[in-house]
Amino acid sequence: MIWPFAALVVILDRITKWLVVTRMKPLESIPLIPGVFHLTYVRNPGAAFGVLAYRRDFFLIVTALVIASVLYYSKYVSKDQVFLRASLGLQLGGAIGNLIDRLRSGLVVDFLDFRVWPVFNVADSAIVVGTGVVILLLLKSPRDAPAREG
Repeated sequence: MIWPFAALVVILDRITKWLVVTRMKPLESIPLIPGVFHLTYVRNPGAAFGVLAYRRDFFLIVTALVIASVLYYSKYVSKDQVFLRASLGLQLGGAIGNLIDRLRSGLVVDFLDFRVWPVFNVADSAIVVGTGVVILLLLKSPRDAPAREG
C-alpha cells in the first residue's frame, strides 16, 4: 500500500506548516545554522522558484492529475516492490499536502531555507525524494531482454 507513506507525509507536512504559521510572522527567518539553514516563513503563490505565481486553478488541475496518475499507476505495482510503493506514497502525500494549502488560501507555506535554494516544505521534499527514487528504480531495472529463438 502507498497510503501509509502518503498519510505520514501529509501529517508531517500539516504539523510543520501549522507550527510555522502559528509561531512565526511571514518573512520571519530563524537561523538554525547561521548562513546555512534557516526556518523562513514564506507564502508561495506559485511553484518552485515562484514560477507561475497566482495560477491557482492551473496548480489545482495539475495536482489532481498527478494524484489520479499516482493512484492509477499504484494499482499495477506489486506488493514486493516496497521502494516503488514508498516513493509513490511520498509523491502522493506531498501532492496532497500542497493541495490542501492551495485549496485553503491559494498559497503554499514554505519554511525550509538552505540559503542556496528557494525555500520549500515537507511536501515538496517528499515529492522530490519520491520522484528521485522512481527515477533511480527505473534506471536500475533490467531492460527487457531480447526474445530468444528456439
